[in-house]
Amino acid sequence: MTTLSLARRAAGFVPSPVRDVWEVSMQPGMISLAGGNPDLSLMGLGWMASVSAETIQNQPGRVLQYGSGTGDSQLRAAITELMAAESIDADPESIQVTSGSQMGLDLIVKLLCDPGDIVLAEGPTYVGALGVFGGAGVQTRHVAMDAQGLIPEDLERVLGELAAVGTAPKFLYSIPNFHNPTGITLATERRERVVRICARFNIPIIEDNPYGLLNFDDHTRPALVSFDPERVIYLGSFSKILAPGLRVGWVSAPHWLRRPLQLAAESTTICPSSLSQELASQFIATRPWRKDIAAATAAYRRRANALCRELSTMLPQNVNFTLPVGGFFSWVTLPQDWDTAELLEHAIARQVVFVQGSSFYADGQGTNQLRLAFSAVAEEQLAEGARRLANAMNDYAASRVTAPATLTVDD
Repeated sequence: MTTLSLARRAAGFVPSPVRDVWEVSMQPGMISLAGGNPDLSLMGLGWMASVSAETIQNQPGRVLQYGSGTGDSQLRAAITELMAAESIDADPESIQVTSGSQMGLDLIVKLLCDPGDIVLAEGPTYVGALGVFGGAGVQTRHVAMDAQGLIPEDLERVLGELAAVGTAPKFLYSIPNFHNPTGITLATERRERVVRICARFNIPIIEDNPYGLLNFDDHTRPALVSFDPERVIYLGSFSKILAPGLRVGWVSAPHWLRRPLQLAAESTTICPSSLSQELASQFIATRPWRKDIAAATAAYRRRANALCRELSTMLPQNVNFTLPVGGFFSWVTLPQDWDTAELLEHAIARQVVFVQGSSFYADGQGTNQLRLAFSAVAEEQLAEGARRLANAMNDYAASRVTAPATLTVDD
């Protein structure tokens, strides 16, 4: 039998931790706090059926044919309107439409990085980004976070250490708004400083902002790109504010990256889906999209409050969790010697699942941390999920040789 082998880069592609618990989360009676999915029932998507049918019937050559490799001009203009809602002044010429922002990140990494290069990312960071970096053979160096987001002093320290050995990272990857997985938001007073530090060390920033419009406190924070449009590469997506199945995202790129990005995109998909782009355009052009997003955000706010209220009541004092002001997630930190891989077994037995924290680090950190997603779970189920999680912690504590004080939670 002929023996075939994969390229070395294939080893960098690892299973998604969310997909790992997907089958378990589908079991009857299971409450999943794992997947960061939007609740499509909040968005009133029935209009898509009529718009799709009408467009396909009347304009099949436009929405079912190949299109522009850069993206439909109408959609690119609509995207700048969407960005303006967060006080971002973008030019339609800067917009490259992609099949989801994950594709945009993948293209940027291909254009900026060679195997063995180093990139910086918050610790923890989005697991999908780690997948892209690993697949490209890129090393990830984490920059520490606290309750106010990425710590500028640690960014300076890491960059200084790398510079001292003659190494420069290719970019900083950051999710400043309602961070995945922690739910933390980068403090306003830190934002310009982060951009200026990267400018001093001459590295670009990838600003990933899929959750920015899902803002619980109605406070618009300055985007990193607003401080340095020629150094910050901005990623956006319709997945969290409309529908992930459309697979429509975008990159707002500096001048120096636009042409290479277009060529890379065309070599990957030829063009984005014309029909999906039409639906995304219609969402901005004909729908009360501000009201739609505000209504969905209000529901996410209630769910976040419901989860955090229950967690504060049920979890012990030596367990901490974040209080998000937007987005889909809260991040839980357990005692240092606890292992959430073991805790997950007890949680599944109690019919609740989460994603273990080590999945969001490139270097094995986070074994005592976990991510909870509240976006797609009803409020009453969140309360029950928190109770089950607390009972799972009780079970785990009781199973340890030296068990800490257990929780008092009635079945």
